[in-house]
Order: sequence, then structure tokens, then C-alpha cells
Amino acid sequence: MRAAVVTVSDRSFRGERPDVSGPVLKQLLEETGTDVVEVVVVPDDPAVIAQTLIRLTDEVQCALVFTTGGTGLSPRDTTPEATKQVIDKGVPGMEEAIRQESLKATPLAMLSRGVVGVRGQTLICNFPGSPKAVKECFAVVEPVLAHAVKLLRDENPYADTDHACRPSRS
Repeated sequence: MRAAVVTVSDRSFRGERPDVSGPVLKQLLEETGTDVVEVVVVPDDPAVIAQTLIRLTDEVQCALVFTTGGTGLSPRDTTPEATKQVIDKGVPGMEEAIRQESLKATPLAMLSRGVVGVRGQTLICNFPGSPKAVKECFAVVEPVLAHAVKLLRDENPYADTDHACRPSRS
């Protein structure tokens, strides 16, 4: 699978502080055998975020795009809004699972507004901006990523397994 990591941070974009969550996310993806083809830092600007997501999905054709940062309540936190502009459909079950699991670690998780959605054949996931949160959120979604990508590519995700309960393909 091809993936990209987008860190959304004004300060990291300006070089005022290093990007610490993007490299963590890149490493987590690579540990699963995912080919991380691009890691980029962008400012907290909804137009730039949206343009970056469109480029990574439509031109680079990543199967997975993960963002880190910009999911909170501050006025500059606009990653979810930018993501909603570019996705074709949401994946609320993944959003709910991330928040539910994150709440076990901190009550502040209920303030995260991360979005998960699909654009074309790409799954886009918004994570908070801290390395700890990135690790926790990735652990929640990692078990379903390959399955989700197969579904998005209209491949049979059950071909190599023997599941007693499979959704019907109508």
C-alpha cells in the first residue's frame, strides 16, 4: 500500500519547531509494510490542506493519507473542515472508534474533531498532533487498513480468509 503523511502545523511549517508527530506516523506505517511515498508539512490553512489532500489522492494516488494536527478547537484548527471539503463519503465508525479508545487515555479526546473519509479509492484519516495521540489512534485503525483499502479498490477482502460472517456483495 502507498501512503502519505501530512503534518498540519503553522509553527512546523515556518520552521519554528520540528515536526515530531509526522515522523512517528511514518514509522508506524512503515512497520506495517506500508510504502510511505511522501511526508509533508503544511500550514493550518484550509485551502492548502485541501489542495494537499487532493494532490495526494488524485495525482500521487495514495491508498492511505494520514494527517496529524489541526483537529482541536483553536481558531486555526481546520483540518477536519478541509478534509470534509474533499471527501466523497465519511467513515464515522472509524472516527467513533478512535475517539472511544482515546477517551480511555484522556478525557481531552472528546475535544478532538478528527474526520475519517474516502476520496476516490483513498482513505483519509485525521489524527491529533501529538506523537502519543498518533500512536494511540494508529493502533485503533491499523487492524482494518488493509481490509478498507481492498474494499475501496473493489477487491475481495475475504479471498485469503475463511470468515463465517461475511457481508453480502450485491
